[in-house]
Amino acid sequence: MIEEPPTLSKYGRMRERYLKEHRKILYFNLLTSGKLNEHLVEIDTSACNMAEYLTKEMAKRQGVTEQLKATDIMKWVGMMNNIRACVDEIVLNDIMYS
Repeated sequence: MIEEPPTLSKYGRMRERYLKEHRKILYFNLLTSGKLNEHLVEIDTSACNMAEYLTKEMAKRQGVTEQLKATDIMKWVGMMNNIRACVDEIVLNDIMYS
């Protein structure tokens, strides 16, 4: 019976692509041992949890609130986009490419 690949967020898909392109031996070892999907799910979950936590913390520290969203949506969007970009950089460096 063939195992269905898990549904991954962008982080899991990025990790798989990174392994294929830059860590080929590790990728094929995980693939042939049947542990690739488990590894990708673990990385995906860790990355998503870290991103969610960091986004909330950075928004709180920078004063990005629901009140700001209600009064100045464009400022809120700009600040949240900046926070998400910073969070992505942190997650990619700490989890994806290690």
